[in-house]
Formats: sequence, structure tokens, C-alpha cells
Amino acid sequence: MDLPDELLYSKEHLWIRVEGDRAVLGITDHAQEELGNISAIELPTIGDELDQDDSFGTVEARKTIAELYAPVGGVVVEVNGEVIDSPEIVNDDPYDAGWLLVVEISDHEELKLLMSADDYLDQVSENEE
Repeated sequence: MDLPDELLYSKEHLWIRVEGDRAVLGITDHAQEELGNISAIELPTIGDELDQDDSFGTVEARKTIAELYAPVGGVVVEVNGEVIDSPEIVNDDPYDAGWLLVVEISDHEELKLLMSADDYLDQVSENEE
């Protein structure tokens, strides 16, 4: 499994691309593979405030609905409407076109609780054993 090294990862299978005081969030390739064909995505609206580890939306696939948990707290400043209209984008391109939302980071210290690509791969491997 290839993971972008520049991203950070949460134990709930979300990735974060830090861009100054903002963070772009999405689900990992591993998560979208486990879910299968994604049929619906619910996301918060611009201006919503998220706390780290709060549920902020859902991903629906086959006969399952997975909660999305904020890897970092902040205010939602952008939502990817394209993935709401065409959720299969997340299956096709989870790290680029399939991003979910952008938050204005409220506490940069929370980033220290996230994993590097190598640490995330270790976690995924342990869970599959």
C-alpha cells in the first residue's frame, strides 16, 4: 500500500494535509477499499465547528454506514461538494479529487497526536493480523 509521506493519518483512517493554518481532510485508500463502493457522503457545512475526535459526517457503502471522526479540531471553511454529488470520486482518487473538507486548525498541538505514513501502515498491518 502506497501512502503519501507528506500527509498525517488518524487511527480512524482519515488523512490530513496541513497547509499553514488549514487542514485538508479525506479518508485513506485503505478505508475506501474496506468500505467498497461508496454510495453517499454526509459532511458538515461551512462555518461548523469541529472538536478533535468528534463525529462530523458519514460515508455510506454497500450495507454499512461509517462515521467520520475529526482528526483535528477547527472551523469548516470549505466542503468538497463534488464528493457529495459523486461519492465514487473517493473510491477513484482518495488523496486528491476525493478530499472531503478543509478546516481552519484551532490547535496545532493536536497534530502531534496523528501518525506518519509509516506508523499508519504499521497500525493497518497489526489490525489485519
